[in-house]
Amino acid sequence: MGMINAVGLVLHPARDCGPVTAQLVTWVRSRNAVVYGVPEEVGRIGAAAVAVPADEIAHRSDLVVSLGGDGTMLRAMRLTLGSRPPVLGVNLGRLGFLAEIDPPELAGALSAIDEHRFTVEPRSGVRATFVRQDGTVLNDAVAFNDIALARTPGQRSAAVELRVEGHSFVRYAADAVIVATPTGSTAYSFSAGGPIVSPGAEGLLVTPVAPHSAFNRSLFLSSGEKLALQVLPTSGELAVEADGIVVGHVGPGDIVDLTLLPGAASVVRLGRTTFYQRTRRRLRLTDSAEIESAQS
Repeated sequence: MGMINAVGLVLHPARDCGPVTAQLVTWVRSRNAVVYGVPEEVGRIGAAAVAVPADEIAHRSDLVVSLGGDGTMLRAMRLTLGSRPPVLGVNLGRLGFLAEIDPPELAGALSAIDEHRFTVEPRSGVRATFVRQDGTVLNDAVAFNDIALARTPGQRSAAVELRVEGHSFVRYAADAVIVATPTGSTAYSFSAGGPIVSPGAEGLLVTPVAPHSAFNRSLFLSSGEKLALQVLPTSGELAVEADGIVVGHVGPGDIVDLTLLPGAASVVRLGRTTFYQRTRRRLRLTDSAEIESAQS
């Protein structure tokens, strides 16, 4: 018996997904399966789709398919947070570190998944909890790439103390401070000079953006170490971004507690490429330059 009886579909907000959506709907109809979509997107999928609230799409689906780039994939992963279905990424963007296939491969990929010829790769998330000095909890948010405390335009730079296990480790003065999962190590953190981290690692990567302080290096902490960022008195108001989306603001004295969420979502892997092959292709890496021997 096939695995797929229901597919949840998540679309890029702007790209034309029509041709790929048609492929998926054709395949689903041939299996007498159901396509679910969030209410604001079912009109783009067609009459075959059934609208369900965003917080129900994962519970109703055997597989969630993301059509777009990494931003769409991250949204699909957030929709499946802590749920059963894996996410298959179909790359319609330019980079697509998380996507597994390109559009022409969709029908074959769906058949492979239906026949259980795939593996799932767990991906960690990170939860940020915003706390006032008096202990009042303001908000929390979950991300799969990163949480960033970023300078607000017109305000002073970010002045942030990094605390590990309740003890001060270092103070950053920077345009922003990023706390990334291994998945997010190839995103904002990488553009700020941080290292690439294997998605199989469990921990959090802290990277300053345009640091003005003497210590300007990244730091990787294991999953069991308690991490917090405290906004210092000299800091301006900071925007808190989860996967690039502003989810709140913090100011001097506020604390952001960061917690790793191991295996918070899973993505489909068909065994065609490794993480390092995908990264090499997306970053257009070339082999190391060879130094020619000096001629006598």
